[in-house]
Amino acid sequence: MTVTPAPESNVPVLRMEAVRKSFGASPVLRDVDLEVAPHTVTALIGASGSGKSTLLRCANLLEEIDDGAIWLEGEEITDPRADADAVRRRIGVVFQAYNLFPHLTVLQNITLAPRRVHGLPRPRAEAEARELLERLGLGAKADEYPDRLSGGQQQRAAIVRALAVRPRLLLLDEITAALDPELVGEVLGLVREVKEDGMTMVIATHEMAFAREVADQVCFLDAGVVLERGTPEEVFGAPRQERTRRFLRRIVAAGRL
Repeated sequence: MTVTPAPESNVPVLRMEAVRKSFGASPVLRDVDLEVAPHTVTALIGASGSGKSTLLRCANLLEEIDDGAIWLEGEEITDPRADADAVRRRIGVVFQAYNLFPHLTVLQNITLAPRRVHGLPRPRAEAEARELLERLGLGAKADEYPDRLSGGQQQRAAIVRALAVRPRLLLLDEITAALDPELVGEVLGLVREVKEDGMTMVIATHEMAFAREVADQVCFLDAGVVLERGTPEEVFGAPRQERTRRFLRRIVAAGRL
């Protein structure tokens, strides 16, 4: 089994228009516009609290937006008539926490959604899961329980679980934040492989060098606003906004770019 990217189309896989979201009196997203083309990677960068994680949660309908609209492959998913569960079946999400079920083996974790949500027969779900695990370097861990895996292996298993449902869009939220530094590389290596397969991804990350390497589009968020966007060369090499330049200077000073 290979990762199934979205079909060829000129329609953005994800489009946000004038999206607003507040928690109480505190605005978190302010008139956010975003387009993600098929087979591309968009990296969301910015300081903690800038709105990156909330943007991803809104894209997957885990948070209800206050205003604006969101489309998935041309379908407005924020329309009140939209089936939120059907939308989520087309989007894979991986958060900082691995969220693997501790009482299930890696194989059982990965086949749960294909079987229960997508109705795949157990033999086919298990065969495809084992093939995906093998291809992505976790074949020997299929029958292990999560507590027998390293943090990096657990996070890679969580990514494989998200891929097993053949999503049209993969959202990754600071997936290396909880890892020891020596485990970060193996997780980012897996993301590189997924990119090479043509998966459309939106990644919120503090790994600036990685964002510069894998992203087709970089969006710098500041106080809930997409303050700057462009190619990695444009945003990292010649940022237009002073706020972006200050942020990147701090990153460089910390040795992270």
